[in-house]
Formats: sequence, structure tokens, C-alpha cells
Amino acid sequence: MYDLVIIGSGPAGLSAAVYAKRAGLNMIIIEKNPVSGGQIIDTYEVDNYLGIPGVNGFDLGMKFREHADKLCAEFVDATVTGVECIDKGSDDKAPVYKVKTDNGEYETHTVILATGAHHSKLGVPGEEEYIGKGVSYCATCDGAFYRDKVTAVNGGGDVAVEDAIFLARFCKKVYLIHRRDELRATKILQDELFGLDNVEVIWDSVVKEIKGEDKVTHLKVENVKSKEMSDVNVDGIFIAIGIHPSTDLFADVVECDEGGYVIAGEDGKTSAPGIFVAGDSRKKRLRQIVTAVADGANAVTSVQDFLVGKEK
Repeated sequence: MYDLVIIGSGPAGLSAAVYAKRAGLNMIIIEKNPVSGGQIIDTYEVDNYLGIPGVNGFDLGMKFREHADKLCAEFVDATVTGVECIDKGSDDKAPVYKVKTDNGEYETHTVILATGAHHSKLGVPGEEEYIGKGVSYCATCDGAFYRDKVTAVNGGGDVAVEDAIFLARFCKKVYLIHRRDELRATKILQDELFGLDNVEVIWDSVVKEIKGEDKVTHLKVENVKSKEMSDVNVDGIFIAIGIHPSTDLFADVVECDEGGYVIAGEDGKTSAPGIFVAGDSRKKRLRQIVTAVADGANAVTSVQDFLVGKEK
């Protein structure tokens, strides 16, 4: 029987592990991936994490993991298949949850969901090859690397248009590539976008291939109506066609919004007593490494408050 089971070992999960070990909680982290760190391990460079500018994403992920290891946090390599409440508890007794995995079952009084989110991908040649070398899914994270350069944004919703507007502040040229002849973004965003001199919308088009050498140099773009192919020379492309929280397994356990994000405030408290959420799977405005790390700390503080005074 554990005090706490943390599901996921990205920045939120590892931060939670550090705080949980320092609090003396009997806990484990369940991680399905062979390497801890979450999405940041695929990031070539992180330049907005306080105090460590220009750090390689993989190296930063390893630093997070090393911190947890130094405190002797216990990791379990397994894929979670479900979470079930087997004892609801009471006002003075903690509930009991069973965390089911492909490598056994674990009983715990509290759970932190730190399963993160994943970006939708184009699925075209060159995309995987150039991740971190010109392919990005976060303009806020990586846009500063493209100052005075030429970039493209793929998408037509609010996020894609916001990314194009953001990049236009410091990029020499921004292409917005959209498969339809009108955008889905709100009108106020469209009006702002169309008022920018250095933004060009490529309508009715899709990216068919991302080309480069050591880094991205151009895109193969197809007009979906004429089927005409063209080359678009860019230094980087930001893919903004959707992000999905990795919460499908928990939709029947905790309350989620229409997008699948777990509904919780900064304290991480979900609709299920004893279950907390941290990181990109939580409904919130900003999803960055720093907010994930903060979520992990807040969630453990809530776990401690929850367990105080309850018989275990």
C-alpha cells in the first residue's frame, strides 16, 4: 500500500517525485517510456527555463531524473491500463485506489496524473527527422530561435493564427499554410493576422514533405485543388494542428472538459477525492516546462493536506 502513485515522469511527474520524497511519502512513479523527461527530451534546445538558458532538452530531462534518483525515488517501468477505486474511504479514512498496469497492480491512497499531452503530427516525410532541427510544435517555446528568419505555420485554428502573429513580431517572413480557403480562427485573430505585412497565407494547401540537410531548408507543398506542387523555402515550420491530453484512460474516473483535459485548479484537485493532476493534462492556459514543474509541487502539497488526519 502506497501513500502516492505518480503516473508519468515528465517534468510534472519528476517534480512531484522530488517533493513527495522530501515530504517522506511512500510513493512510486510509473513510467511507460524508456527514458524520463516527457516531451522535452525531443527538444533540441530549451531557452526559457529559468537559470538554465540554452540547455539541450534531453540534458534537462536527465537533470530532472537525476534529482529524483538522488532522493531514491522508486520507478516502475509499466504501462498503466486503468485506475479503479476499491474503497471510497470516509471523512476520517483515506480512499484506496488500484492502479492497474501491464506489469502488476499497485494499491495507493492517492494518485497524481502526470501523463502529459501529445501534439498531432502531419505524418509526412522529414517530420520526425527534423524535430528540433526546424520542426517544432510550440512557437512560444522555440520561436525566439528564428529571429530574422523565415518560418511557416501549418494550421488554421486559433493556435495556428496566434503562433503566426507571435512569430511575425521577430521573423522576417511567416507563411501560414492552410488546407482550406478560409480560417477557423476567431475573427479578431484573423483581422490581426491579415493586418501584418510579413505574413503570407498559402490557401488550399498541405505540406507533403519537409526537406533539409542538417536542418530544415524548404517544404514541398501541394495545392489540394490544382494538385500543383511547389517549394516553400523556410528555416523552420511550426505544426499547430492540435494537441491532445493523454487522459483517455481516466475519463471515467475524473471530470474532464470537452477537449479531454482534466478539470482542476492550481492545487491539482480533481473531481475524485485522492486523485490529483499535474502538467499538460490539466486544464490551464499555459503549458510550459515551468508550469508543469510548479504543478507537480502543488499537487504533492495537496496530497499531503489530503492525507493529514486521515487513517491509512
